Parts: sequence; structure tokens; C-alpha cells
Amino acid sequence: MAFEIDKLVRTNVKKLKPYSSARDEFKDFDKEMVFLDANENPFNNGVNRYPDPQQRSLKDVLASKQQLSPAQVLLGNGSDEVLDLIFRAFCEPKIDNVITLPPTYGMYKVLAETNDVANREVLLTNDFEPNVTDILKTADSKSKLLFLCSPNNPTGNIFKAETIVQLLENFQGLVVIDEAYIDFATAPSWTEKLTDYPNLIVTQTLSKAYGLAGIRLGICYASEEIISVLNKIKPPYNVNELTQKRALERVLDFRGVKNEINSILEERDLLFKELLQVVFVKKVYTSNANFVLVKVDDANARYQELLEKGIVIRNRSTQPLCENTLRFTVGTSSENKKLIKALKEL
Repeated sequence: MAFEIDKLVRTNVKKLKPYSSARDEFKDFDKEMVFLDANENPFNNGVNRYPDPQQRSLKDVLASKQQLSPAQVLLGNGSDEVLDLIFRAFCEPKIDNVITLPPTYGMYKVLAETNDVANREVLLTNDFEPNVTDILKTADSKSKLLFLCSPNNPTGNIFKAETIVQLLENFQGLVVIDEAYIDFATAPSWTEKLTDYPNLIVTQTLSKAYGLAGIRLGICYASEEIISVLNKIKPPYNVNELTQKRALERVLDFRGVKNEINSILEERDLLFKELLQVVFVKKVYTSNANFVLVKVDDANARYQELLEKGIVIRNRSTQPLCENTLRFTVGTSSENKKLIKALKEL
């Protein structure tokens, strides 16, 4: 059955005529021109001009890296804005629903509630895999989005490829694969499959592997048709000039980023081994992310004890299937040594 994106787009979004900013109308603003079109302060201080609303230089590099067209890329003020745009483009409030798979990233549920869209939760299996049968049973004609966080947060595992293929081929809405941690994983990105699956959206971020959490830059890769819909409703200047410049510098620093990723992976392996030696640790879950989920005897007590030693971690015990679990982000070598020392002293 052919996939038709028009059937999923909200009626009001289809009819919407997007706002056209001054910098949308005149695109060659890198040239030496006298700019009197956008009511800006004319005195140059580096940020007195509006930024490129389509972030062309940055998109060119990101698209080339993924072997895609720049028209298949949308950038946002963090992944959360990207995810919110997807909700607002495709989900009719009070009518449509989305499917999420707890335990997973909590913002999917928050964004569903913010947009007044029903969130249907289907628990992962005991080995933290999507339950395909239950997902497809839960879906109906109003199920617009299915969120797959892979590698998953907080569990750290990457979902099996055959499982994701089943969902891409059988779910009638859009499948959003959140790859915030893909740079730490052994599996390839699903951006390689965008041509094969027109209902696929892949989101990534510069907050994790690229170390740019402070500048807020989220990325959406999808078909040109999906990206054009999202571009209709995005704020005109949603990615500021400073973010665009800093992101471009970092993305072009291939060697520096790769070295940091390799260091984190080495430290993750060492941390995994050391955690197994801690007496109150019951299980250390395999991770494809830059964190490790650990089951302990009493998560609430251990969290508080570490806090008193000056170490802040995340207690994930409130999440389904995660009773008495703590999540440890992989730090620097010295930070990880302090953590292990503190754990062994307990």
C-alpha cells in the first residue's frame, strides 16, 4: 500500500500559508549588500542581523555527512522543538493519538499532553524490546506517531533492526526514531533507510556526542515531503546565529569529535567492568549509549548516599521495568574513578 503523507497532515496545516521573513525573501545575505529590509539595528556587533532562517551552511554539512539532500533536513532549538513540530504538524488535538514505549524518554508524553493528543503507552518487553504485536493491536486509524528511542533512554539498548522493520512496514502512521545516542552505538543510523520508508523520521542531536548541550541544536531527517510540512510551521528564526556558527565549527571538527567519542566508549567499558565488582550492584545492563543503567539493592538509599559524596546521578526507579535502577552517565576518567571509589566505600 502506497504511503500518502497528505492523509496524515492536519487540515489546518495543509491550508496554512507560512510566514515569509525578510531573510526568506532575500536569500543571498552573505553578499556585500546594504540591508534595509528587516528593521535591524545597522551597527555591526556580530549578531545585529537576523540569522539564516534555513541554516543553509550547517544543513549542507549535516546532509553531506548522512548522504542526503539538505531538503531532507530540519533543524530546531534542541530535539524537543523538532519533536513538538512533528506533533503540531500531524496530530489533531483531542482526536489523534500517539504511541510511546515506556520506559523511554519522558518528553514524548509531556509533548502529547501539551498538544492535547492522547498518549497510548505500550510497555517494552522484559528485555527492553518493542512488543510489535501489542503495538499494532493498540494502534488505530487515529494513531499518527510511533516513537522509538534507539538507543533507548534510560535502558541504553538499541532495538533489533528486524523489529523496527516490522513496525515501519505495518504501522500506518509516522515512525519517529529518536537517535540522540546513535554516535555511541554499534549499529548504523536509520537515516540510511529514509529512501526505503517514506513514513520514517529520524531525529538526532548535537547535545550528546558533539558536546553542545548548551547551544540547543536538534536535527530531523526525513523525506523532502515531510520536511516541507515541518518548515511551514517552524518559527522563522528558530536557530540563532551563535548556535549556527558554533554547531558548524564543531560538526566540521571530525577528528576532535571522534576522539571524544572513542574516549567515552573506552570509559564506558571500564565503568561497566568496575560496576560489576560493587557488592550491592545486582545487574549492569549492556549499553549502546553514553550511560549505563544499573540495578542495585536500594536505589533511593544509594542515590542519596552518592549525593552526600558530591556525585549526582539519576534514579530511574519510577520508570516501568526499572525498579531499583540508577543511571550513570559516563564521565571523564577522573570523574569515573571518583564514582567507583565512592561506590566501593559504600
